[in-house]
Amino acid sequence: MPSVHVDKMGEMAKNVEADLYVAAFKLRDAVTSQTDACVVVLDPAEMHAIGGGGIGMLVLLQRWAQDHNIRFKLFNPPGLYEKS
Repeated sequence: MPSVHVDKMGEMAKNVEADLYVAAFKLRDAVTSQTDACVVVLDPAEMHAIGGGGIGMLVLLQRWAQDHNIRFKLFNPPGLYEKS
């Protein structure tokens, strides 16, 4: 089951999303509830693919963050895409 997890770290909110496409509206609600955050970081570490709806939601969230003077970042952990 896809889930959204929000960790508050000082002024930064971190959202971890397993399947962005299926849970796009849960993600939207989680991100847009962070009105007091200075930075929102999305960590797609467990995501295997993203559809057009997921890409559209990322664009919507980036614009929402920009309109609210919040930095919007997509976290890419080192080694995530390295082949063994």
